[in-house]
Amino acid sequence: MKKIFLLATAVATLGLTSCSIDNVENIGEMSTSEFPKTDGDIESVLAGVYQNLNETHANPQCSFLYAACLASDDQFGGGGTNDKLMQAEDLLCNYNADMTNQFYADRYKGVARANTLLQVLENAGGMAEDVKNKGIGESKFLRAFYYYELASMYGNVPLITSPDQEDTKQGDVKVLWGQILQDLRDAVQLLPAAKRTDGRIDKYTAEAMLGRAWLFYTGFYGNGTSTADLVSTSYNPLTSVDLPDGTTLTKQDVIGYIDDCVNNSGYTLVPDFRNLWAYTNNKVVEDYPYTKGQGLAWVENDNGVNPEAMFAIKFNKLASWSTTIGYANGISLHFGVRGGQDYAGTYPFGQGWGAGIVAPNLVNDWKAAEPNDMRLKASIADVNDTNEMPNYTRGGWADFVQETDYYSKKWSPICAKNDGSFVPKEGDAPAYLACFETLMYPGNWDTSGENNFQLSNIHDLVLIRFADVLLMQSELKEMPQVLIRFAQEPVCLLLTAILCRLCRTSAVGNSLVRVSAGMTSAAGTSLPPLWLSRRTSPRTTVVIPIPTNHTMVVMHPVTMQRLDSRRCLRPRLPLVPFSRTTVGQMPLQSTPDGNSSTMLNH
Repeated sequence: MKKIFLLATAVATLGLTSCSIDNVENIGEMSTSEFPKTDGDIESVLAGVYQNLNETHANPQCSFLYAACLASDDQFGGGGTNDKLMQAEDLLCNYNADMTNQFYADRYKGVARANTLLQVLENAGGMAEDVKNKGIGESKFLRAFYYYELASMYGNVPLITSPDQEDTKQGDVKVLWGQILQDLRDAVQLLPAAKRTDGRIDKYTAEAMLGRAWLFYTGFYGNGTSTADLVSTSYNPLTSVDLPDGTTLTKQDVIGYIDDCVNNSGYTLVPDFRNLWAYTNNKVVEDYPYTKGQGLAWVENDNGVNPEAMFAIKFNKLASWSTTIGYANGISLHFGVRGGQDYAGTYPFGQGWGAGIVAPNLVNDWKAAEPNDMRLKASIADVNDTNEMPNYTRGGWADFVQETDYYSKKWSPICAKNDGSFVPKEGDAPAYLACFETLMYPGNWDTSGENNFQLSNIHDLVLIRFADVLLMQSELKEMPQVLIRFAQEPVCLLLTAILCRLCRTSAVGNSLVRVSAGMTSAAGTSLPPLWLSRRTSPRTTVVIPIPTNHTMVVMHPVTMQRLDSRRCLRPRLPLVPFSRTTVGQMPLQSTPDGNSSTMLNH
């Protein structure tokens, strides 16, 4: 008997963006026995697959991204005395058996939606071929991304590729990662070669994600899949991967895709790093001493398009206790300044749960290595700095755990002074608003979400930037020089090499890091030290050659070594001002998935 499934639908956007931030309607259902009647039906059901990106923001503390940040050496767990999950993720330990089960269940819900839509589309006729291909391509990308996060978080998870599949046992991890790579390759081949700015996946986003997945899998599993293989000190990255459909994906194939993305996508770097972050929005920028009078402008002002953002989770004004709070940026809420005080004390930074506070060793090492690096202040707020939060009150609801005086600016909520345009439905107008979005996008909010510090954070959460792709290209091609982009004088180094890629999986419980090998000094080049800091042991120095012509990205051969610490190693990359003839020291950064930064990106 043919099975009939219900497809979750979302008219217009939900997790997607649209021409208007208000153009959003709620989820519905559509039976596969009647689908599709029109090409528009694909769009509606596909929006339901995208909606799973928002699903995890109802409980972001369970997610892979959240755990990856807190498990790093850059951030502590933070929170209050009841926030044991935050502290457990920081310390790489359990406090109960099912502490991240919600994320596991949520992501498999997204997989199920993608599987159902794919089954229907691949067997459907009577629709425009380009519409069908785009639907299949986007669905395969999203399924691959959901499995990428599950496999990164839990290791060898069950692979389910059909709504009819009844076997949900673990299989071969090589087949799991092969399916991830195959889905991404298929997405690249099915999606049109056109950049999209509406929040939807395009061909170039698929190429970027393929590069990320390839680099992690071929490096981490290069020696094999056993625990002994994964902790081996030898580094033998794979150069080809057999895919479930019988084809083979090679390193040269992936290089070709990444080159295409770099050369033809139309994505670009933002000239000033600070314009990537919401604290430069036009409701705040001239009231914030750090940014005042510097001509800064947030790339997303008034629903603007970030030219670097290739893949981002979109949010909207429907966040509500009656639907889901996942339509608001839950990461931003959790990483906000721990509350319990007036907004005048934290302005321009909004308030939240105080998770992911910055580790002092990161700040201290950064200052020692590059005291004049502009990205230190661009990325981290020091409450002791009079240009940051001079009226800050310590303690955060009187139970702040691991308070360090340092907060990450990048994912923080941003509050705003009420310019008089916001008048509440009841009571007096507040002097400060919990989130600047209330002023930037007035009206048509869900009643519970208007000026609510838990529901009003709706700025994008960017998951892949064009900067990430440039770094992937350098690693894949083992390019022997450093890429410098000249934006202004004095010239600022926007990107340099990732010489270290952190590889970590909770299924194994070991922290591994690749370090440069066989590097020698070239004639006439300087050798600045690369400081790799961690909490539990003295930092390790790695020396890298920097050519004086500095025209390309450096990625040298690497080897793998095991750390003696359970903590994760996080090299970091500050933005270093230098002249055209002088190159400064360049501490680097990587992330738990080994491709792009989480908290302090590029």
